[in-house]
Amino acid sequence: MSDSKFATNALHAGHDVKAHGGTRAVPLYQNTSYVFEDSDHAANLFNLSQPGFIYTRLNNPTNDVLEQRMAALEGGIASVATASGMAALSTTFLTLLKSGDHIVTSNSLYGGTYNLFGVTLPRLGITTTFVDPSDPANFEKALQDNTRAVFVESLGNPKLDVLDLKAISEVAKKAKVPFIVDNTVATPALINPIEHGANIVIHALTKYINGNGTALGGAIVDAGTFDYSNGNFPEFTEPSPGYHGLVYHEALGPAAFIAKARIEGLRDLGAAPSPFNIWQIIQGLETLEVRMKHISENALALAEWLQGRDVVTWVNYPGLKSSRYYDLGQKYLPKGQSGLITFGVKGGFESAKKIADHTKLFSLLANIGDTKSLIIHPASTTHQQLDDEAQESTGVTKDLIRLSVGLEDIDDLKADLENAFATIDA
Repeated sequence: MSDSKFATNALHAGHDVKAHGGTRAVPLYQNTSYVFEDSDHAANLFNLSQPGFIYTRLNNPTNDVLEQRMAALEGGIASVATASGMAALSTTFLTLLKSGDHIVTSNSLYGGTYNLFGVTLPRLGITTTFVDPSDPANFEKALQDNTRAVFVESLGNPKLDVLDLKAISEVAKKAKVPFIVDNTVATPALINPIEHGANIVIHALTKYINGNGTALGGAIVDAGTFDYSNGNFPEFTEPSPGYHGLVYHEALGPAAFIAKARIEGLRDLGAAPSPFNIWQIIQGLETLEVRMKHISENALALAEWLQGRDVVTWVNYPGLKSSRYYDLGQKYLPKGQSGLITFGVKGGFESAKKIADHTKLFSLLANIGDTKSLIIHPASTTHQQLDDEAQESTGVTKDLIRLSVGLEDIDDLKADLENAFATIDA
C-alpha cells in the first residue's frame, strides 16, 4: 500500500483480510507459540530461510499488522514493536552499541530518556554527551572518535523545542553514524523524520498513537538508509556468535538493523509487547490523523488564551507566533504542533503544584497523548529525580506546568483552568 495516503494506511496497511479469515477488523492473536509443519519447517524458520511465526516474543500476527502499519506511516522499510516506548529506546541502543561507544543527544528530553542516557547506559560502558540542540553545530562539536549515534526528539518533551532535523541529520551523516529520532509527541500524522534524514524512528505507542490511555507499547521503525558496512559497526559485518555466524549486513542489507533488533534484541532482552496491548493500540492508530488535527487546534487556541491570563507569566507552544520555535514549527510541523503546552505561573513551585491539584477536567497524572486532557507539574514529579541543573537543561523550571490537551470542548478547558487559577489568589 505504498502509494496510499496516510489516512488509508492508518486503516488498512499490514492487514491482508484473506490471510486472516476474511476479518475486516484486525484479529487479536492472544497466543504464545505456533505449530510447525514438521522439523524441517521449524529449522527453516529458525535459520531465516522461510518467513513465519515462531514464538510471540519474536513475532505475532497481530503485532505484525501494527509493525507493517507503523513502517508504512513513517516511510520505513520495517518496524519492530516493543513493550513500551522506553523498551523501544533501550532495545535500539543495545542493538546498535557496545561498551566503549558514545552517543550525542539533545539535552531537551523526556525525563526517563535523560536518565537512560545519563545513568543506566554508563553502567554498561556507553556514555552520552548532552548538547543544546538550538544550534546544530553543537552536535558536531560533541562528536568523538567513538560516537556511534546521534539522537533527538522531533518535538521535545517538555521543552517543546522544534529542532532543525535536516541540519542535524547532516552532522550524523558526515560522522557515519545513524540519526535516531523519537517522534512520540509529534507522531507521523504531523511529521515524518525519515523525510528529513532520520535513519531510525522511535515511538512510545502508549501516547498519541494509542490515544486513550489503555495500553503500553513502543515501536522502532527502520528507514533502511544507513550503511552499517562503513567500518563503525563490526557487529553488523562480522559473524554473529549469537546467531550461528550470521553476517547481518551481508545477509540482510538495508534491513540489517531492524532484523538484529528482532532476532537478537527481542530474543535476548525480551521487551516484547502483549498482543492484546498491540490490538488496543491499533484501534487508536486508525483515528490518529483526525485526532491530531483537532488536538493541535485545541492546543493552539488554549495557548493563545493562556497568554492573556494575569496569573500566567509565560507560555510555550511552538504554534504561537511569539514562540522562538514558530518558524521551525511551520517548516517541520505545518499540519499542527501537537497537544503539549507548557506555561509558568506567579508564585512559582508551590503555585504550580496547587493549580495542578485543583483542575477537574485536566487529570493530574504522568502521561501524555490521551483524548482526555491531562496536567502535571514536572519539577515535582516526572523530572524530580534530576538535579536543578539537569532540570534546567531539559527545559523544566520550578514554575512549569505541562498540559496535554485532549478533545474536550475548548470553552470547558478554559473554564477548568480559570477555576484552578483562582485557588492561588485565595
